[in-house]
Amino acid sequence: MKRGLLCACLALGGCGSLLPVASSDAHLGFDSFEVAEQALAQVVAYRTTLAELEALGFKPRQSANVVRVGYPDSVAQLAPNSTVPLDAMDRGIRDCIVARMDCQVYEFHFARQSQRRVGSFLLDFFNFRRRTIVSGWRFNALVAVKDETVLFTSHGGEPQTDYMDERVNPLGPLQSAVEASGGFLSH
Repeated sequence: MKRGLLCACLALGGCGSLLPVASSDAHLGFDSFEVAEQALAQVVAYRTTLAELEALGFKPRQSANVVRVGYPDSVAQLAPNSTVPLDAMDRGIRDCIVARMDCQVYEFHFARQSQRRVGSFLLDFFNFRRRTIVSGWRFNALVAVKDETVLFTSHGGEPQTDYMDERVNPLGPLQSAVEASGGFLSH
């Protein structure tokens, strides 16, 4: 009986396939950073309409991953350095700031990430050591629109994320209880 339990524990200890896998997907039409970047590159300031922008996959009225930036915040987004004179800024930024409430600024966020825990099932299960490999991409775009016409675009993000997150808890399943009581005991 004891030998069977020991064999089962040893077998499970090396079984990484029992560890959880998670993913988050906020790509809504873009399969990669590069595809989103290529779509935004097709936008031409003062020529691309809001309808054309939406056809490219940037849908400010329908997307769950878009923030409509209010006027005071849009000025901070478009011109974060107040020492730069207005006439030295990009024409689209300048026209949007001057238009005030008539210019809408949208911040788009597209991403795809997967998380896969690796390592020993028993160490992970009992919370002694958890290793998670995170990979994917994130794309952010800023778009200013006035009178149904795009005035300005900018983008950034991470074309590729790939890192390992490791958490070691010497006390295993008791770690969180000890940490929680640590604050109580120090007073």
